[in-house]
Amino acid sequence: MPPPMMRGPRRTGPKEKADFKSFGKLLKYCKGYLPAIITAIALAVGGAVCTIIGPSGLGDLIDEIQKNIAVGINMKAVIELCITLLIIYGAGAILSYGQQFIMATVTQRASKRLRSDINRKTNKLPLNYFDTTTTGDILSTVTNDVDTISQTLSQSTANLISSLVQFIGVLVIMFTVNAVLAVTTIVSSFLGFGIMTVILKLSQKHFDAKQQQLGDMNGQIEEVFTGHDAVKAYNGKKGERKKFDGINGKLYDSNRKSQFLSGMMMPIMTFVGNLSYVLIFVVGVAFIVGGNKAVSIATLLEFVMYARLFTQPLGTVAQSMTSIQQASAASRRVFALIDREEMPDETGKTVKIESPEGNVTFEDIRFGYLPDKEIIHGFSADLEKGQKVAIVGPTGAGKTTIVNLLMRFYELNSGDIKIDGVSIKDMRREDVHDLFDMILQNTWLFEGTIRENLVYNKTGVTDEDLDRVCAAVGLTHYIQCLPHGYDTVIGESAKLSEGQKQQLTIARAMIKDAPLLILDEATSNVDTRTELAIQSAMDELTRGRTSFVIAHRLSTIKNADVILVLKDGDIIEQGDHEQLLEKNGFYAELYNAQFAGSPSAA
Repeated sequence: MPPPMMRGPRRTGPKEKADFKSFGKLLKYCKGYLPAIITAIALAVGGAVCTIIGPSGLGDLIDEIQKNIAVGINMKAVIELCITLLIIYGAGAILSYGQQFIMATVTQRASKRLRSDINRKTNKLPLNYFDTTTTGDILSTVTNDVDTISQTLSQSTANLISSLVQFIGVLVIMFTVNAVLAVTTIVSSFLGFGIMTVILKLSQKHFDAKQQQLGDMNGQIEEVFTGHDAVKAYNGKKGERKKFDGINGKLYDSNRKSQFLSGMMMPIMTFVGNLSYVLIFVVGVAFIVGGNKAVSIATLLEFVMYARLFTQPLGTVAQSMTSIQQASAASRRVFALIDREEMPDETGKTVKIESPEGNVTFEDIRFGYLPDKEIIHGFSADLEKGQKVAIVGPTGAGKTTIVNLLMRFYELNSGDIKIDGVSIKDMRREDVHDLFDMILQNTWLFEGTIRENLVYNKTGVTDEDLDRVCAAVGLTHYIQCLPHGYDTVIGESAKLSEGQKQQLTIARAMIKDAPLLILDEATSNVDTRTELAIQSAMDELTRGRTSFVIAHRLSTIKNADVILVLKDGDIIEQGDHEQLLEKNGFYAELYNAQFAGSPSAA
């Protein structure tokens, strides 16, 4: 019985409150790069200081020109002040570039580590996670969400550091120059800051929804593209298009609202900046007209520049917050995956079967994919080495589930499975997998040469070995007709039928040559003539090893040593083909129904 699957969009983790906690978690994740980040902050401080003291030097230049304009300008002093300003601004540019370069390097390394951690995490997650999560949604987390995080860390974080230093520095200098004008600038600027805070609160939920809906869309697209032939055959295009349009509409709505709200920030900050200029001139002119010598034309122009430098960080923050909101939503999804419970660590397990014989015992095993829905009820069987064991029964009886438990793809609720007297619970999963060849109904081939697909994860395989197994499964003529033989790339020069794909996976299993074998409807995708050729190879493959064969076509398992008949998770009959027919029970009913062409055939 296959695990329960949910149709439609799936979530990668529990829904969390839309806030910046996830972004804070991301920054904590980057603590290993603290020395580089501190260096970048130091450069940012230096660059901001150069930016801050620039207007002061410009004010000195204006004063120098203004006080000597009647008697003659001191060009030497003016040139010295200009050179000083060039040095200040040049140094600021170099320091800012250094900061940007370091932060870009750090963020790319952090993104690389994040992808690697996600990849390692997916290898440690239990299979029930993949049963309830679409492949497209996982891919969206690895690609879209990590890219969003990378861009934000590379650009917005660096800008925020510079802006914070610049904001504090300008604030201090403004109060040093003139407190009244400083307060005037602050009041107008913080008006915009207050508006920006409200906008951030309103838009965060839309950024969060946008990232989730992007994952849902990728999941739906992946499902449709994977089953494209079925969608066309059943004329399901309209329904799938309607579903896509629904997700796409929600994504459009979330994207539009989030961009609209975040897009308001810069115009508001620009308006606030212009408002502060007006207020500075009004207050400054009032001082000058009133005869207050603390404010001069140079001071007024200097303050206008400081007002620009003061509002500029707020504008940068407004712009960066758009990216940070997206990164916060992306971080929530990424860390929802990274923080998921893993399969138990098995590094401490050292039990291995050095010379496996193939005796397998099922001891009252019980299992359910969901905690409250048990589908295997007290399954027990004692199988001897070298036996060919067929597992038959109607759809949903638990045949594939038995195999999944035997391979430790899932953990038992209770009971035990032993191989040569050793509990598979005491062995590492990798060591259990090494004991089995597995040939499934659904083939898996990757983009690569035929040779790479055949020798997958095995070394020391010669061309003679490949020739032998390909001859056994009937692939020799096909390989000889390919332009590059075993080195032909699948999907380009080599176009394979479903039957040929299955033959390749059978040849791959023969090359691995494990002591136990699992065949799950291995010949269901090949024609009768090819099946006969493969069957002889199967007989050779199964000779001397314990093999488990799941078959719906009962004619293929007549020569099985033991046939286990399952119904509703229980063994209801057990014996060889002739014995079960003599009992005239459920197996006989299934067998006779198949050859009578009855719809009740399993």
